[in-house]
Amino acid sequence: MGRPSRLSIEERTVDGVRVLSVSGEIDHDTMGPVRDALLPPDAVTPRRLVADLGAVTFMDSSGINLFLAAHQTISASGGWLRIAGAGSAVRRVIEIVGLDLIVSCHPTVEEALTG
Repeated sequence: MGRPSRLSIEERTVDGVRVLSVSGEIDHDTMGPVRDALLPPDAVTPRRLVADLGAVTFMDSSGINLFLAAHQTISASGGWLRIAGAGSAVRRVIEIVGLDLIVSCHPTVEEALTG
């Protein structure tokens, strides 16, 4: 059984860009809420989205797959997805699998917003 309390997601808009601040762990048990935040099932695909992973303590292949799918969907609609603030453990996973070669990664949300 999953432990949803291991994850929290806050959303805000900065200059027309959706910013999702994710805290906790992104894995098989928590991927549903992350997927729904990245690509809300009842909403239009966002055109510009920054995922702030500064408070993510762990991410496995479930998270990698979610970000790849979100990138493909958002890019297909003419938008972009950027990752910001990933800590060393999460950044290492992103780099090992090459996600950083597909999705633009930035040290801070501010840098991700400006591109």
